[in-house]
Amino acid sequence: MRIPPRKRLRSCLLILSLFLSVSFAGEESTNKNKFRQLKQEFATPNVYRTASGAPGHRYWQQRADYDMAIVLDDQNQSIAGKESVTYYNNSPDTLSYLWMQLDQNVRAQDSDTYKIATLAVEDQVTYGDLVKLHSDFDGGFKILSVRDAQGQPLKHVINKTMMRIDLPAPLQPGEKVSFQVEWRYNIQDRLKLGGRSGWEYFPDDGNYLYAIAQFYPRMAVYDEIEGWQHKQFLGRGEFTLPFGDFKFRLTVPSDHVVGATGVLQNPDDVLTAQQRERLRQAAQSHQEPVMIVDEAEVRRKEGQRAGDTKTWVFHAENVRDFAFAASRKFIWDAMGVPFGDRTVLAMSYFPKEGNPLWERYSTKVVAHTLKVYSKYTFDYPYPVAISVHTDRIGMEYPMICFNGGRPEPDGTYSRRTKYGMIGVIIHEVGHNFFPMIVNSDERQWTWMDEGLNTFLQYLTEQEWERGYPSRRGPAAKIVDYMKGDPDGIVPIMTNSESVLQFGNNAYAKPATALNVLRETVMGRELFDFAFKVYSERWMFKHPSPEDFFRTMEDASGVDLDWFWRGWFYTTDHVDVSIDRVTWYQVDSRDPEVEKTFKRQRDAAVPEDIGAARNRSQISQTMVEKDPALADFYNNEYDPYWVSSFDRAEFDKFYSSLDERERAALESDYNYYEIRFSNRGGLVTPLILEFEYEDSTKEIVRIPAEIWRLRNDAVSKVFATKKRLASVLLDPYRETADTDLSNNSWPPKAEPTRFQLFKSRRGDRNRRPQGMNPMQIRKKEKEGQVPTGSGSN
Repeated sequence: MRIPPRKRLRSCLLILSLFLSVSFAGEESTNKNKFRQLKQEFATPNVYRTASGAPGHRYWQQRADYDMAIVLDDQNQSIAGKESVTYYNNSPDTLSYLWMQLDQNVRAQDSDTYKIATLAVEDQVTYGDLVKLHSDFDGGFKILSVRDAQGQPLKHVINKTMMRIDLPAPLQPGEKVSFQVEWRYNIQDRLKLGGRSGWEYFPDDGNYLYAIAQFYPRMAVYDEIEGWQHKQFLGRGEFTLPFGDFKFRLTVPSDHVVGATGVLQNPDDVLTAQQRERLRQAAQSHQEPVMIVDEAEVRRKEGQRAGDTKTWVFHAENVRDFAFAASRKFIWDAMGVPFGDRTVLAMSYFPKEGNPLWERYSTKVVAHTLKVYSKYTFDYPYPVAISVHTDRIGMEYPMICFNGGRPEPDGTYSRRTKYGMIGVIIHEVGHNFFPMIVNSDERQWTWMDEGLNTFLQYLTEQEWERGYPSRRGPAAKIVDYMKGDPDGIVPIMTNSESVLQFGNNAYAKPATALNVLRETVMGRELFDFAFKVYSERWMFKHPSPEDFFRTMEDASGVDLDWFWRGWFYTTDHVDVSIDRVTWYQVDSRDPEVEKTFKRQRDAAVPEDIGAARNRSQISQTMVEKDPALADFYNNEYDPYWVSSFDRAEFDKFYSSLDERERAALESDYNYYEIRFSNRGGLVTPLILEFEYEDSTKEIVRIPAEIWRLRNDAVSKVFATKKRLASVLLDPYRETADTDLSNNSWPPKAEPTRFQLFKSRRGDRNRRPQGMNPMQIRKKEKEGQVPTGSGSN
């Protein structure tokens, strides 16, 4: 049937109108409730990763074994290496090529990292920035050959920090392939050019200290989430690596001492008989470290140069990476840490410039870290754990880490240096657990290793020393960040290379979130059990964020979608305000009681300003002039009078009540309606401190679900026997509330300070930050009175 043009137009307009109305209605009806489940954000559970957060019954992961020989050139500060890699395809997929990471290429002269670096020239520019701008350092891998197991060349393509190796035949599921790579590269001056590894030069004795990592082409991860994880390395997003076994041979000057991932295989070739005996004693010493190489030995070697070389051989099983440190300057101590029927060697390597701090603390901190982390996760499974001292660095690898914290040349140190050193050792040794064993994708999600590790670092610091000055962990320490400029904040669930305020976002905020979960939302018992389940489930595997979120809920029985959404997927912050407190008591209906209450309440009302002035300014009212105008209401009426009719009405009402109703009516409870508003957007439990008129206090805890029906404002009524004198919200500062000025009833003014300066650029007469408290005390004992110096 043919539709006339006018009717067709009306029909089209009607359809368009219906479409728009449905579209807008859908937009308005979008569920924005903060307690909605995380369905769209989470990956769909499957046979590889279950809805409970556990590995599925078809979970798989690839494997790569390495057999390598490395030569460290101490004259030219360079490395030459050969490796044989055996790659196991445990996936259900056929692979026609492999990807390797060439992380040293981040320092190649044509690196994208240099091209995308931003710098504004202002009043102050660091020497380091200028050095990087003018550097002619010839960095990056020089790939000399890539060959198959028979020595035939393999086609390969280098794409910046990644290398694709094209296989001559597809690698089928269940098959393995071996190939060889030969390379060299120049080691950078880490103090000038930065980086996670490199060399440090000591001009006083002319020696080098090498802390070396990312020194070999490494296999990238292939999994069912990303396929090949070959996102370019730009310097921040760290490393995603498969597990495997390593056979490692390192040739160095014969007077060097070497620490590395794994277990030394040829101690007879590289250690003296005395050093081997000391190492045996160290394994049996569980309280105090034993010196393997002491400071006196190091001082004798520093002025000499060996003309020959030694090759140190190490073997490491089921690790995702390998690193080493070498120097003739190394002092070396060790002690045993028992785990059941086996002993782990906790060890430290440090130059004499690290003493007295390092000899006193480092190895004991390593041992302490292994014990505390194991308590909350799983027993440390590797045979050794090493802390190496390098200036101004903190970086982690399986069984070995590089840590800063150097005292002054006179052996004194500031409080900040001491606790900074202890904290960084705990943190970097702790990385053995996350991500070296619970092997998350660092290139994608920095928080999964840094955040979880910073949380455990906080717990470990608190078990090291009561009142330890932890930088991160407690909720109050994240407040300044969370209430900051929104343009400078991104959600935790942001790719590593795109994170703003890296330390706050990837370290501090997730660590704080876990602390809030443990202390306030879940409680320690439920949290600790669930966290241990996650750690044990994903030992030597590759977890995703959803695996962590789901496991924490699965093992605790607590719905946490609202928490993950708020803390990890948004930039909302906690700011809950006490808007109003209203006091109620039950109306007893007894006229004598209620009229007396009314009399007392009215008497407490301040007199109106007009009435007060009228008493003096109106000399005589009309009724006062003419008494005939006064009637009953002027002479006899009492608004608080209880009549017989009032009494009879109440008696009639009272007789109609049952026993339960009479008890409620005669209750002497005080009822307080408290209205809260959520100004920061992040829903949170409410923790209230009630202080009563008799000065006693009570803590009331209300779960976050109080916001489930309305996310922006709620009211709740509390019944108390005593009268309230004050209410304080978040008394222990455990929710990271960013504005404490609206947390009190009655409102309180928070005291603070301001400083006076002689100029806008700062007070030039303040004490210069030159001497630490140990130096000041030392001079005082020597009878000197230092002036104008000091630091913490």
